[in-house]
Amino acid sequence: MKPLDKDFKEYLDNSKKELTDLLFTLCAIPAPSGMEEKRAEFCRDWFKKNGGESAYIDDALNVVLPLGCDNDKPIICFMAHTDTVFPDLEPFEVKQDGDTVSCPGVGDDTACLVSLMIVARYFIKNYVGGKYGLLFVCNSCEEGLGNLKGSRKIAEDFGDRLHSFISIDGTSRSVCNRAVGSTRYKIKIKTEGGHSFSDFGNANAITVAAALITRLYQVEIPEIEDTRTTYNVGVISGGTSVNTIAEDAEFMYEYRSDSAEGLLAMEKIFDGIIEEFRRYGFDIDVDILGQRPGMGPVDPEKELELSSLCAEAIKTACGYEEVPFRSGSTDCNIPLSMGIPAACFGSYLGGGAHTRDEWISLSSIYPGTEAVALVVSNLASRE
Repeated sequence: MKPLDKDFKEYLDNSKKELTDLLFTLCAIPAPSGMEEKRAEFCRDWFKKNGGESAYIDDALNVVLPLGCDNDKPIICFMAHTDTVFPDLEPFEVKQDGDTVSCPGVGDDTACLVSLMIVARYFIKNYVGGKYGLLFVCNSCEEGLGNLKGSRKIAEDFGDRLHSFISIDGTSRSVCNRAVGSTRYKIKIKTEGGHSFSDFGNANAITVAAALITRLYQVEIPEIEDTRTTYNVGVISGGTSVNTIAEDAEFMYEYRSDSAEGLLAMEKIFDGIIEEFRRYGFDIDVDILGQRPGMGPVDPEKELELSSLCAEAIKTACGYEEVPFRSGSTDCNIPLSMGIPAACFGSYLGGGAHTRDEWISLSSIYPGTEAVALVVSNLASRE
């Protein structure tokens, strides 16, 4: 791995305060999945103010900054997502206690977004071109039912030109290089319902839902070597009042796996259980809320080379002895499903992701940003 040149290292040193300032600014801009307009506008304007006149917002609310992507050159994409899991449209309060900064979404993925933007600015001013075009993306809809809309849009727009793909997401303790695919459903149940006393004995949609959930939790996980498969019911609702036999109920269910075989096995199991309950005469509707694809035909040597580069950059910048590889559900799912080498790692240390008590170690962002810089500079200079 080539070290950062003196100018780049000096640039990062001079950007330390701005890393913090930009983090606090972005944390205060609400960005629920699908409603990232304000953050997207801020990021686009920030790029333009810093010389990135080519920055634009696409139809998926991605902020796209292409550098040297003309002449049909192959493209290396670097992205960090702007959305958070929280529905709030009011600004969050950012709290600092010494080295600890807490705020919903401060780590996932705002700290990583800041790292990407600071590194991208260096290349705005210093990239002179090469074999590959560079595509920096502040992308939308990574979380939950956003269904990787932003990553899908980049794949749709740049397709065959994508040579490799890096997502900056999560902490700096590992590299995700295997896609966990998933399918998410909303299951709706209708029954006749009625009055709890005069119509006692009529079918109750809530009890049917409870029985169906119990059945889904009795399935045996497919045993496939070196893979993991899971399932979960995350939301349930229904009924009218305590003295009403519920005539409707619904819940959200998902299964995940880091193998195509696991996803297919769970699909067959799920379909079979739904048909089993329909044969009992229950009115059950199933809507697919989202699907995240799993691994595609990725060249294992190229994938290992890219993942190892990321791991080595983290070890070099952060001083870790080991950086393990792991499976995960990230923006990399889309390129990996297409056979494009992709890897995901983060630029901070912290905890409480996806909770309102999320926190990060402020001092961890600088070495994490240096790791991002090492990866981008090494990939950008490849022949």
